[in-house]
Amino acid sequence: MSILKHESEIWETADLLRGAGIKTSDFPKYMMPFFALLMVESRLIRESKRMVDDGESQDNMDEFVEIFQLEGLGYNDFVIREGKSLKDICKNDKTFDVDFQSYIKSFDAETKYLLGVDKGTEEEKFLDISGISGLLKKKRILFNTVKTWSAIDLTPYNNSEITTLEEHIKRKWADISAETAGEQYTPDDIISLITELIATRIEDNEQFLSIYDPTCGGGNLLFGVEDKINKEFNRPTSTFGEDWSDSLYALAKIESRFRQDSTIKYGNTLTDINFIEKRFDVIVANPPYGVDWKGFKKDIENDTTERFIDLPSISDGQFLFTQHILYQLEDDGFAVVVHNGSTLFSGDAGSGESNIRKHFFEQDWVEAIIQMPTDEFFNTGIYTYLWVFNKNKKADRKDKVMLLNASDLFEKLKKSKGKKRKKMNADNRAEIVKAFTDYKENEYTKIFDKWEFYFNKQSIMLTNVDENGKSITMPTKENREGELVEQKSIKIDASSVLILDSFKENGMKAINQMETTEYPEDEYQNLKEYYDKHYKNYVAEFNYKADAFAVLDTNGNAYTYNTSIETIIETTKKQVETELGNGKIVVKASYKKATKTREAKIEVAVTLTKDLQKDYEIINYAPIEATNQQNIANFMAKYITKPFEYIDNVVGVELNFNKVFYKSEILRTVSTITADLNSLENDLQDLEKELAL
Repeated sequence: MSILKHESEIWETADLLRGAGIKTSDFPKYMMPFFALLMVESRLIRESKRMVDDGESQDNMDEFVEIFQLEGLGYNDFVIREGKSLKDICKNDKTFDVDFQSYIKSFDAETKYLLGVDKGTEEEKFLDISGISGLLKKKRILFNTVKTWSAIDLTPYNNSEITTLEEHIKRKWADISAETAGEQYTPDDIISLITELIATRIEDNEQFLSIYDPTCGGGNLLFGVEDKINKEFNRPTSTFGEDWSDSLYALAKIESRFRQDSTIKYGNTLTDINFIEKRFDVIVANPPYGVDWKGFKKDIENDTTERFIDLPSISDGQFLFTQHILYQLEDDGFAVVVHNGSTLFSGDAGSGESNIRKHFFEQDWVEAIIQMPTDEFFNTGIYTYLWVFNKNKKADRKDKVMLLNASDLFEKLKKSKGKKRKKMNADNRAEIVKAFTDYKENEYTKIFDKWEFYFNKQSIMLTNVDENGKSITMPTKENREGELVEQKSIKIDASSVLILDSFKENGMKAINQMETTEYPEDEYQNLKEYYDKHYKNYVAEFNYKADAFAVLDTNGNAYTYNTSIETIIETTKKQVETELGNGKIVVKASYKKATKTREAKIEVAVTLTKDLQKDYEIINYAPIEATNQQNIANFMAKYITKPFEYIDNVVGVELNFNKVFYKSEILRTVSTITADLNSLENDLQDLEKELAL
């Protein structure tokens, strides 16, 4: 488009910034206010000319101004009443400072609010044109900066064309800024793909279509989708957006005033709930990913809208935005949301992320997930994914999910744009849209029953056994209901705990008394210090499988653990050995404070227990409860050989593109490898002969 010829002119202003020592990453901050001025002024001039062409007379300027202001596009007295533009102001450098200040203060209240004219230190500054102008004046480049901008004439172009230029400029800002990946700008090829996916689900009629972007930034995704839908269907649309970035919100808000039926709000989507009572036909979003939400954690936890069925990790709020989106999506609505890969699989079963995925699947809202090529976005080279949500799936798509691997559907750019090295051309996008429309499997498309992404995380308590498959037998005791219940431990009436000589070098000594109130007074200040240094660090933390020790009871029996056969050995006073089975010899030391009736003392207790180990197994899920339980039982019978008890079962949901679309590498045959080795050996021999000559 011819308007793009002005892109290079706009970037000439960056040369002034560079020459003044301003960091490249700060260019957007210094350029945004003047780009906004350019957009507003060109549209005001064009609208004024349109009114004159339509027969409105300027003979009575007060009446003309009143009619103009009724259009709701903003106003500037210099531009409309006096017919002066930025270019006129820049004709006289001696009066420029006064004229420029008068110019920016002549805007209507809302435009001044968005531009940040004369904002106080504690007010929202948005584009902060007064502050930025002050900084440029100190660097003595304000006049030349404004003059360069004023030479760019956008008055011949319509709103859509100016939006196109704006998108290209914001894309470059995204290239050079240090913002979160993809936060400022969604590439035009992705916007086209999102729109083409939406087009498969909307009817060509004259009803208004409401489009919402809860993280709209400067509005390029929201307005880009609107423009493409209008071009394709000539359909009336209303757009809604909100954002918390001061400058980007201001750009989107200014843009919205030159569009039919567009509302942009300022604020944190997750806490300010500007549109909470509305429901939208189409929602598009590229929410920030990898960004924590701890700054408003309390507000989210106390949210009363019932948007959030669960909360994701504090380090990544993507799923908060997605839950908000689906809450505000109409019952027959369609949404496309850009995510990174973490939302596919992050979080274990029972975690916030898994529960949120499970909720989306249970509601049957997920129609497709599309893996995009790497290097598609300007600030990141990672894989990104389009989550396609549909609250009104066709009958043949109920309870099904399409995974579409579009990672190889791209063409390389001749010149990289930041980290963007690839783009999806029209043919690539058409192939994706056709696959989505046909909803049939091919080499890069797989369709699953949604249940295939569910899994059981079945927790079990294993009882470890010795080499003969035996564990220590615990005594039983009758409970209040008359049932025999296995006890958890066997108490040993121990007389001493002996630690073998080989361990004395580590500071451990034999404990010959199971209860003591005495301590070596020449070495320790009191009994507590003696306990802390002698008992607490060793006896209370015995590793029974590694540390060699023996427990003697009052009857002269000894209990040891044989690590080679993994069993407890009971040796009687007459040296008769019995293998009791796998278990634990638990030695616990505790310090008892003095009371009115007794002195402070150290107590050592010894018990024998089963060696229990908590574990879990991941098992395929079946939606029918009886079948699911049978699946679990069959799995346990096949793979678990030790005695166990079921604990709890948690159902999780995750997706794994790599597993679904994995292509195994074809290994070369042994004969081929041998032939290659022989060939190399022959080459070496020939080389040696040449060197010998």
